[in-house]
Amino acid sequence: MPFDYRPLDNSEQSLVPQILALASEILQKGIEEQVQNYAIRQLVPQHYQQVQQHRTERIAKTINAVKQRLTTEINHWESQAEKWLQQDKRKNYNDARRKADDIKARMQKRLDELENERQLLPQPPLIVGGALIVPIGLIRRLGGSPLPDIFATEKERVEKLAIEAVVAVEKALGFEPKDVSADKCGYDIESRNPSTGQLRFIEVKGRILEADTVTITKNEIFTALNKPDAFILALVEVPKSRNWSEANCGIRYVVRPFHSSPDFAVTSVNYNWQKLWSQGEQPHK
Repeated sequence: MPFDYRPLDNSEQSLVPQILALASEILQKGIEEQVQNYAIRQLVPQHYQQVQQHRTERIAKTINAVKQRLTTEINHWESQAEKWLQQDKRKNYNDARRKADDIKARMQKRLDELENERQLLPQPPLIVGGALIVPIGLIRRLGGSPLPDIFATEKERVEKLAIEAVVAVEKALGFEPKDVSADKCGYDIESRNPSTGQLRFIEVKGRILEADTVTITKNEIFTALNKPDAFILALVEVPKSRNWSEANCGIRYVVRPFHSSPDFAVTSVNYNWQKLWSQGEQPHK
């Protein structure tokens, strides 16, 4: 899944020696081992649970279908065998009996195969590549560009409040939400249904009231398209006054917000806030 980053452009290539010097201590701490440990602790259990759930549901449906279809055939041939037996037609009886037994054996073999498929064993994650991600703020500082102004700080506060507001709503609905925004995994909140264990993945966008647009990254769009039944885009409107709190935020949930993948070269897409807001609903289970 692509993330929201880009290669250094030509004007930034000269900064590579400084970046590597700053990152040298981190790079010497066994990055591969850290990444693998993180994947084992955080990513594999979640992925395993999702795959196991889908596999269990699929196998259960297949088992029911196999039993229904082959049991019907077995009953047919056993009925035929009984009829031939009453008519003292030994050869016909033996043929029907053999067909019934063959189908029973075939059904048992197929059921055993399906039961074996239930045994899903997670494998250690395989690291196939890596990248050093450099914050844009560091690039600007090393390049002598001015750092983001107070607008960026306010934007960060709004986004933090928006996540807190959605976490509060999820708890009120009976879910068990967890803020995973720091992981940059395509959504901000992982919310678990305690009754079923199912997860829903919530990307939160907070904006000051009457905002015009909202930016959605390519990673967030791909996550929504890959998890259409579990992904929610949560829109949070924060009042214009500085009297910010969870209680006075407006919240809408948009399900299946995106319908197509962005172009390859696109890193983010701007959407009309009001149009997305009009597609949303009040938060619910």
